[in-house]
Amino acid sequence: MDGVHDLGGMHGFGAVQREQDEPLFHGDWEPVVHAMMQAGRMHGVFNIDEFRHAIERMVPAEYLGVTYYEKWLDGITRLLAEKGVVSAEELERRQAFFREHPDAPAREAVAGTPPAPPPVDQRWASFIRESKVSPRFSVGDAVVTRRQHPHGHTRLPRYTRGKRGVIARFHGVQVFPDTHAHGLGERPQPLYSVRFDAAELWGESAEPNATVHVDLWESYLEPAQGATRG
Repeated sequence: MDGVHDLGGMHGFGAVQREQDEPLFHGDWEPVVHAMMQAGRMHGVFNIDEFRHAIERMVPAEYLGVTYYEKWLDGITRLLAEKGVVSAEELERRQAFFREHPDAPAREAVAGTPPAPPPVDQRWASFIRESKVSPRFSVGDAVVTRRQHPHGHTRLPRYTRGKRGVIARFHGVQVFPDTHAHGLGERPQPLYSVRFDAAELWGESAEPNATVHVDLWESYLEPAQGATRG
């Protein structure tokens, strides 16, 4: 989907601020959110593409004003409610508890014994799938990305659409995010690393002699007209 999350190549957001010796986490609550995301995926509550799409559905002004793990927490909360794991009433009750008791350990807000988690879904750790599908493209083939603006989740960045590149690597047949994010099945298809000249993406403002590699699924690509292998 075309949303505020797709910021590649956009101006006006300031320079990227690099933090010297940046820690892995900036608050005690952040590793908890990380664990929640991993647990949700491992136990099949949601998949990585549903998780990404949940974050994409944040209110744009909120998205731009919060930190990395606050975006994660918003997406996880949305998914747990949509999947029926928690109700809106349970969420409000728990949030109200911590507004009144901001220093309370999390376990004090839980009444009773939590249910046992579902079994681990072994597919969560890999997206490569066995398939008899033959890749349409080979390393060195010139391709053009499709000009498309889907309403749902996609891994085709806006700044690459309608651009010419070259297949640099074949990653095998992998789960297709555009369907996986919406409960439409894995529908695996060939995945490629596509090399773009920076000038193709950014024009005269591009850094000289620079290239960008983007992993793209086969349905995002078309053969380049009049192309020769390179």
